Amino acid sequence: MSFIDSHCHLNFPELRANLAELLQRMQDNAVSHALCVSVNLEDFPQVLQLAEAHPHLYASVGVHPDYEGVEEPDVSRLVELAAHPKIIAIGETGLDYFRLKGDLTWQRERFRTHIRAAKLSGKPLIIHTREASEDTLRLLGEEGAHEIGGVMHCFTESWAVAEAALALGFYLSFSGIVTFKNAAQVKEVAQRVPMDRMLIETDAPYLAPAPHRGKLNQPAFVRHVAEEIARLRGLTVEEVGQRTTENFQRLFGVQ
Repeated sequence: MSFIDSHCHLNFPELRANLAELLQRMQDNAVSHALCVSVNLEDFPQVLQLAEAHPHLYASVGVHPDYEGVEEPDVSRLVELAAHPKIIAIGETGLDYFRLKGDLTWQRERFRTHIRAAKLSGKPLIIHTREASEDTLRLLGEEGAHEIGGVMHCFTESWAVAEAALALGFYLSFSGIVTFKNAAQVKEVAQRVPMDRMLIETDAPYLAPAPHRGKLNQPAFVRHVAEEIARLRGLTVEEVGQRTTENFQRLFGVQ
């Protein structure tokens, strides 16, 4: 039995300070691999260094929609950085109308840049969307994102949004939120999504699952996400681990 954490931020200071311990805990909890996700170009070298130094870590390249006042990516730069063999995805990218207000045209243009880079590089997208599902789906459609696909990370939207994302060829990834008692909508989607389109993640250091809620999250805790999905669907944890691992490998083209 093994699990893959499809989305974490091991380069963030609160995790990087205890990296050796966190990697050991991954091993102790049968978490075979983790994808360290980029949020800006300034810190991208740290993300890449982690992936280069550890065979069981992968990395992405991208600029999160919440980051203002940072180096703005262009298509050629993203494609260049994504050519590295340990970079397996473009993102995280997308739209966030919850944290930022006002004229967010720049956010939508940044999102389009990432979609175009993903199509050129042949690397799938990691999508962040919060209170912006309509525009997120619209831009994915307009830019032909179905040609490359990707994952809707930390999925918290409705089943209608899930269906639209699935129709575009995207996978849905579930975080520790699925273990929260009040997360009825997330639990419903986790029950209904086809098993061959599901991933699991921590989004560490955020969103620690029950029974660790409120604490610093880490990749080892992804097994709790798998356990809750197994409970919801009447499967064994081993089945959830195997299927989500196979899905990760298929989407990102790794073994």
